[in-house]
Amino acid sequence: MQINIIHALENQKIIGIIPARYASTRFPGKPLVDIAGKTMIQRVYEQASKAQSLSKVVIATDDERIADEVKRFGGEYVFTSSNHQSGTDRCAEVIEQLSDFDIVINIQGDEPFIEPAQIDLLTSCFNEEKVQLATLIKPIQSQESIYNPNSPKVVIDINGRAMYFSRSPIPFIRNGEPGVWAEKHQFYKHIGIYGYRTESLKAITKLPPSSLELAESLEQLRWIENGFYIQTKVTDLETVAIDTPEDLLKLNKLLEALKLE
Repeated sequence: MQINIIHALENQKIIGIIPARYASTRFPGKPLVDIAGKTMIQRVYEQASKAQSLSKVVIATDDERIADEVKRFGGEYVFTSSNHQSGTDRCAEVIEQLSDFDIVINIQGDEPFIEPAQIDLLTSCFNEEKVQLATLIKPIQSQESIYNPNSPKVVIDINGRAMYFSRSPIPFIRNGEPGVWAEKHQFYKHIGIYGYRTESLKAITKLPPSSLELAESLEQLRWIENGFYIQTKVTDLETVAIDTPEDLLKLNKLLEALKLE
């Protein structure tokens, strides 16, 4: 698959951008935490750099401490404003500085073991010229995930375009008790990695917050409300996000047991 992706996109310049800010509300300094001997931001950068579809990988940050760490391990970074509300906005500022890229991949800075294959799968969405925005989704297997508001769900049309994202279980299963919903329908959860054509990225960051976005606190609803469509691809690979210090503690205990190099 990767060979086909690269061949189809060989005339497209694709940049992977990793937004990384120090002042996280739930976990200040998160990009610099140690994970089995490497900082989280270094692990994300190294994994993203293995993706065959990317022409370049940079870290977008507003903090000197993160920039110093990136310089230490030999990565590339771009300074951005500290006033951005989302990683999407931070990516848009990078593109204002590095303007010669056709496609932007927004890579979460708190997923230290992101699979390069997931990045390549996402970029494959842009084999079709009409695709403006893209993201990944994963089949939900457990009942617990369906009802978890911290795990956004998505419904798609027959062409794989996202119809709606919600923190609530969607769709509602009318003729089934909540405990058996996973058996009645294939639910999908949203994997928070985005791809944008450069012109689409610039356009969506100029839009004001929408009513659905404010209701669900999901920025992608703003794009849908304004007539943009989001192409999805299904991945079976799981992601490990570090949102809190408790998440890091659990991960490090697991890695210690596995003796990760």
